[in-house]
Amino acid sequence: MKFGKKAAFAALVVTAAITVAGCSSNGGSAGSGSEGSGDKMYIALVSKGFQHQFWQAVKKGAEEKAAELGVDITFEGPAAETEVDAQLQMLQTAIDKTPDAIAYAALDPEACVPYLDKAKAADIPVVYFDAPCDGDVGLSLAATDSKVAGALAAEHMAELIGGEGEVAIVGHSQINSTGVERRDGFVEKIESDYPDIEIVDIQYGDGDHLKSADIAKAMIAAHPDLKGIYGTNEGSAIGVVNAVNELGLEKGELTIIGFDSGAAQINAIKDGTMAGAITQDPIGIGAQVVQAAYDAANGDSVDEFYDTGSYWYDKSNLEDEKIAAVLYQ
Repeated sequence: MKFGKKAAFAALVVTAAITVAGCSSNGGSAGSGSEGSGDKMYIALVSKGFQHQFWQAVKKGAEEKAAELGVDITFEGPAAETEVDAQLQMLQTAIDKTPDAIAYAALDPEACVPYLDKAKAADIPVVYFDAPCDGDVGLSLAATDSKVAGALAAEHMAELIGGEGEVAIVGHSQINSTGVERRDGFVEKIESDYPDIEIVDIQYGDGDHLKSADIAKAMIAAHPDLKGIYGTNEGSAIGVVNAVNELGLEKGELTIIGFDSGAAQINAIKDGTMAGAITQDPIGIGAQVVQAAYDAANGDSVDEFYDTGSYWYDKSNLEDEKIAAVLYQ
């Protein structure tokens, strides 16, 4: 099946990866770790990165499910979500280990196609998490419906700025599906439901908080009447927060809406710098993709898409049981 077109889906640094086997959390370099004990199923997971708390939470969910199922896993990712080549090298290494299944989160949905074709030729079932690869290899995707989540961010932005004014977006990617769909869900909702709100600028900071801060400062300077900025992932949103702080703007002067729920965003919401954000359920994503990989390896049927949900949180509901369960600080 082809996931890449479905609507329902930053400085060079040394590549860092954490490898886990079963329910352990031992560290390791890219491509290292157990390939299974021989009598246990082995699933190789390759994520988009490790610099954001989101991926640590996905890893936790994957570990927990692996322990429950009694399988060995490795969980790896490049140091930054711009390192497509590093991620592809990890994917090739995973294929070379001939695991029982591969779970993959695509940074570049086109670059991964030939690699996963190799996995298919080797009869290794492939499932996706967070973002799919193009082509017809993947059996399943466990992820947030990013367009729905983007629309939810737009609804809250509109409410908070009184249904009118200028807003902007600091995105994290024009390539992978999460960046595209979180942007498009927001844009489409504003254009369809809020005619008095104008999106005056959309720029991309690669999820890097320094680059995103520079972009946000330029936006604020270019648009003195700007009422709000939406940051489409953790690094983007914290970049906007840092820009506002560096410019000395009063808290709440600019409405900031973020995405993800690391400690820095939660603190920014608590102190009033950020109005609120959309959180995913990364633990649920990790658990679901391991379950799907396990089922696929056993020849059982899997669903094409597992929507793990998206939730608005702000100062008013941070302590709610349902929200607290999906915050990943």
